[in-house]
Amino acid sequence: MTLCISLSARPSNNGTRFHNFLYESLGLNWIYKAFAPTDLGQAIAGVRGLGIRGCAISMPYKEDVIALVDHMDPSATAIDSVNTIVNDDGVLTAYNTDYSAIAQLIERNGLDATSSVLLRGSGGMAKATAAAFRDAGFTRVTIAARNEERGRALADLYDFAWIADAEDATADIIVNITPIGMAGGAEEHTSSFSDEQIAAASVVFDVVALPAETPLIAAGRAAGKTVITGAEVATLQALEQFVLYTGIRPSDEQVAAAEEFMRAQ
Repeated sequence: MTLCISLSARPSNNGTRFHNFLYESLGLNWIYKAFAPTDLGQAIAGVRGLGIRGCAISMPYKEDVIALVDHMDPSATAIDSVNTIVNDDGVLTAYNTDYSAIAQLIERNGLDATSSVLLRGSGGMAKATAAAFRDAGFTRVTIAARNEERGRALADLYDFAWIADAEDATADIIVNITPIGMAGGAEEHTSSFSDEQIAAASVVFDVVALPAETPLIAAGRAAGKTVITGAEVATLQALEQFVLYTGIRPSDEQVAAAEEFMRAQ
């Protein structure tokens, strides 16, 4: 049996249900498990030493894990952020499938590159999101991050603006890339943007995948806005991880069934 895992501060069943559904559908003798490591270095050493084929990396480890792998794929090097590790006989190669997921959702939803964008957050996922918006032609982008060093660095990297506090800012597209609204967190019942900011926006985007209906997404729907959920991001990035791990690309029908199974939990 081949094992794949995920490492996150607050593990969810999204990835386990998605991957395991596809393993069973395709007749693969594989299994996927989620873990919350107490020591990231030891966890990655375990990936290498136990022959674990693939490892998904979630918040807050997307940058810290860089020093622990052997090779960086261009998808990860370009944004200094990792969400996927593939183990080839003890050699660990890091990738980033978050970027491609965000890029696909920008295109799929027909987001207008002339729109103003407010991105709240400055971690590894924020790097992938900012890069995807930049590469889609967006220039009117503001990074809101209280950590000035990280926020300014991210903004400068893509020639965007930076502000410390998002509370008084508005934009056509608002994007939460913080843990606010995440199940199990201290702020799981909090919206990352105010009602006024939601009212001023045309698109509400939350990368938090658990729950799929975060307070921000619920408020966006109630206000009649176009919403893009973290569950959509999770599905698209998990599909690319599945391909990297197995070398198999499931059919659209198989992916849709896996997504439905994932969301039915």
